Amino acid sequence: MDCSILACAQQRPPKAGCQTCGIRPMSICACLASDELALLDALAHPVTFGAKETLFVQGQPAEAVYNLTGGAVRLYKLLPDGRRQIVGFALPGDFLGLAMRDAFGFSADAIETVTACAFPRSAYSALVDAKPHLLRRLHDYATHELTLAQEQMLLLGRRNAEERLVCFLLTMRERWARLGRSTTTIELPMSRQDIADFLGLTIETVSRTFSKLARNRKILIVPDGVRLLDLEGMTSLAAA
Repeated sequence: MDCSILACAQQRPPKAGCQTCGIRPMSICACLASDELALLDALAHPVTFGAKETLFVQGQPAEAVYNLTGGAVRLYKLLPDGRRQIVGFALPGDFLGLAMRDAFGFSADAIETVTACAFPRSAYSALVDAKPHLLRRLHDYATHELTLAQEQMLLLGRRNAEERLVCFLLTMRERWARLGRSTTTIELPMSRQDIADFLGLTIETVSRTFSKLARNRKILIVPDGVRLLDLEGMTSLAAA
């Protein structure tokens, strides 16, 4: 079920504070000084979502901005014919809702237990307007998101199944690396069906492609992810 910022705030976990947040160096908040962090901290509502719970729904009034501090989130749009198109996966350090205006343009579900800081949108926008360096950081983040969207369009339009999956795995490796996680074993909290939806493939094709990469000793399939056995070969395939 979706959770409004006020409802979630009533059931929120103990507040750790922005100063001690482990994800802060990797997020937009990294550019803020101590006194500015105190202002942000005053706005923050720590929230927790269980696996499969909804953070927000496409078309719902965009009353909050979310900064993920733990877990992974599935982002998707509902098409007119009722089908679901996954448009991305959010990881710790990612902000959700920044680009929205009156309503959320996509839905967000927790893949696993997720923790986040929710900020009332109007108050957060006022803080951004008062802090030009935070606005610049947001601009950089938006530019990065646009680049990812352009790469996704290329991924879906010009590559075969193996190339799509390899590009996805290498992208996940890069994203986890920014969080200080292993660059050899790639965590994949999302399901094979989620990966298939994101890559524009069937789940059967994704399963066959994982098996092919394993047979060719490019990867080793392990619980909750894959281990890279031939990074050079996979990088060459992605660059083809």
